[in-house]
Amino acid sequence: QVQLKESGGGSVQAGGSLRLSCAVSGAMYGLWCMGWFRQVPGKERVGVAGIYTSDGSTYYLDSVRDRFTISRDKAKNTLDLQLNDLKPEDTAMYYCAAPRGRWCGLGAKDVAHQTYWGQGTQVTVSS
Repeated sequence: QVQLKESGGGSVQAGGSLRLSCAVSGAMYGLWCMGWFRQVPGKERVGVAGIYTSDGSTYYLDSVRDRFTISRDKAKNTLDLQLNDLKPEDTAMYYCAAPRGRWCGLGAKDVAHQTYWGQGTQVTVSS
C-alpha cells in the first residue's frame, strides 16, 4: 500500500515560483512511475508531469515543459514539482499520484488508471 501527501501549495503572483512536495510512504520501489496532476473546479483532472522510477526519465504537459520540473528525492522519499514562471492558468488543485500498473502518461486513460492519490494542494496564481 502506498500513501501520498502533498505540501507546498500557496498563492503567488504571475511570474513567481512554488515548489510542491509529495511525501511517499509504503512500497515506492514497486511503482513504475509517479506523476503530478491538476484539476480546476468543473473541469477534468489532467496530467502535468511524470517520472519513471527506474531511470528518472521525465515527461511533461506541453504547456509546462519549460517551466516545471519534476524530480524524485530517494533519500527523503518524496516526489517534487518545481513550478517556475507561473501563470494564472496554472491555478488549480495539484495532486501527486501513482499507478499500480504501467499507466505512465498524462492522457485521460492514464489519469483514470492512477491507483494512489494524495489529498491535493492548492496553487493560486494572480495576474
